[in-house]
Amino acid sequence: MKKLRRIIIAGLLVWLPLGITVFIIKILIDLLSRTYLLIPEALRPENLFGVTIPGFGIIMAVIILFGTGLVAANFLGKTLVETWEKFLDKIPLVRSIYAPLKTFAELVLSDQTQSFSKVLLIQYPRKGLYSLCFQTSKDVGEIQEKSGVDVVCVFIPTTPNPTSGYIILIPKDEVIELDMSVEDALKMIISLGVVVPTSDIDLTET
Repeated sequence: MKKLRRIIIAGLLVWLPLGITVFIIKILIDLLSRTYLLIPEALRPENLFGVTIPGFGIIMAVIILFGTGLVAANFLGKTLVETWEKFLDKIPLVRSIYAPLKTFAELVLSDQTQSFSKVLLIQYPRKGLYSLCFQTSKDVGEIQEKSGVDVVCVFIPTTPNPTSGYIILIPKDEVIELDMSVEDALKMIISLGVVVPTSDIDLTET
């Protein structure tokens, strides 16, 4: 029975992650395809040309994202986005979901070189215990000037939800910089430490 159980678990370890990945991708594709419904029925390809274009909803979604990005990048667009976000911030339930997700997305997707640029190891919440964190900024202005210490700002995510966490200002000489990529670190955090990135360092070397 134990051998049978191990074989079944081995099979699950192959198919379960694959199945969940396919399921999530299918949900994303279905959501993107729904942008097709934004087009008036009379203007849809099957009514205009008599043919159905596969993936037309996804193409529409990409166009909408590109157009939204163009609008949001200019002054008027930024003003509209800020007004919309202020409106959302007044809705209690929406505010508690939207704000953290937006902040996390900005940190991860930002093209600023300092944001989530490095994976660090620090002793937290006390000496002798180590936590993974991400460097979010090394230029902290007034804080560094008045503390008189060369500090970096780091984000310590919670697990398995890395969108919440703590911001800590820690002396630079107390952090250990890792070669681990941000993506690998997030995998380790989300998996509760089960998925551990491999290291290229040969531990047998002296």
